Amino acid sequence: MNSSREFLERRGLPGHDPADCPSSIKRFPDGGQYRIEIPSTEGPRVLAAVLSEAEQRNVPVHRVSQGSGIMLMTDSEITEMLEMGRKAGIEVNLFIGPRASFDIGAQAFSAAGKSLSLALRGADQLVFAMEDVKRAVRLGLRSVLVSEIGILQIVGNMRAAGELPVDLIIKTSVMMAPANPASARILELLGANTINIPSDLTIPQIASIRAAIDAPIDFYVEAPDNIGGFVRYYEIPELIRVAAPIYLKFGLRNAPDVYPSGTHLESTVIALSRERVRRAEMAREIIARYCPEAAMSPLKAKSLGVQTVA
Repeated sequence: MNSSREFLERRGLPGHDPADCPSSIKRFPDGGQYRIEIPSTEGPRVLAAVLSEAEQRNVPVHRVSQGSGIMLMTDSEITEMLEMGRKAGIEVNLFIGPRASFDIGAQAFSAAGKSLSLALRGADQLVFAMEDVKRAVRLGLRSVLVSEIGILQIVGNMRAAGELPVDLIIKTSVMMAPANPASARILELLGANTINIPSDLTIPQIASIRAAIDAPIDFYVEAPDNIGGFVRYYEIPELIRVAAPIYLKFGLRNAPDVYPSGTHLESTVIALSRERVRRAEMAREIIARYCPEAAMSPLKAKSLGVQTVA
């Protein structure tokens, strides 16, 4: 077993999950150890509710992310959402492309095929996803959420070639979450700027991933039921210490899966988003109680995916 560990270490990967869980010395560019993300922010009305609730509860929000997809938003909805984000200095992250679970294939709905649910099927769907990105970027988007390794590579290549803005942030979905240091590094090498890892990893396993990558880690402190429903609030101090820089995300247990969303679900989605902000308030209290020294990124940080308007 030692030879296998040494092989990994020669390639700059940890050869074991560190039982001592060393503190991460990595930080966001502004020096922060953690930021707060509110996921499943499905459109401008929902974003307005998040901003209102955050103000009432004095909860700092650095990023909101959306899951239904750019393709299911009108140009005016995208533009409105991005303008709200710019005014608040909050990164607005939108999901790109179609996905297998919206498509005609059946394997994504089978017990053995659920891992394919966000895959893009065939070359046409890759093209559709590329068009999704280009449309949203023209409207001012600077942060996209990708669902699988092929479109991650393509969007990274488009950015490197100058066909997409150099400051475009590429965020990887929890549905393609890397569970070990080698797979996390692959996503980073392909262009991922921020990487959602599985919410059921142990602290030592998370430490091993942090040792292998520099990109911020996205982590569901409370995970939706469809990815396990884990509730890990008391571990927040250790998550910050070991995984920094980290986005703390707040899903909800006992909540419906609302993808794809729309006006027919708007009241439900707004209620869910308000509750996510409340969950973030609980997390802030945990931080104040147990690790008040933890450094949060300032609001309106320059490294957020917010379009600069001259």
